[in-house]
Amino acid sequence: MVGEVMVAASPIRGAVCTVLWIYTLCIFGTIILSWFPLQPGGAGYSVWRGLRKVTDPVLLPLRRLIPPVGGVFDLSPIIVLILIRIIQSQVC
Repeated sequence: MVGEVMVAASPIRGAVCTVLWIYTLCIFGTIILSWFPLQPGGAGYSVWRGLRKVTDPVLLPLRRLIPPVGGVFDLSPIIVLILIRIIQSQVC
């Protein structure tokens, strides 16, 4: 019985690990694209907007709690990446 539970949990664990990895890439993509001036309507802007739609639901609540350092440097992506890494170390 225990072996059956482990086999059933393995695909779920794999899916969770994959989603966390993809979300990590989305956060990095958002960070990197924020360094460049993007023109509305351009391809880069469209990608950035899509990534923001995915990452903002997690990042915006943290941005409200933690003000930017020096008024410029946003720590919320770093905190989320650390939390993702902790979850990955436990699940993956």
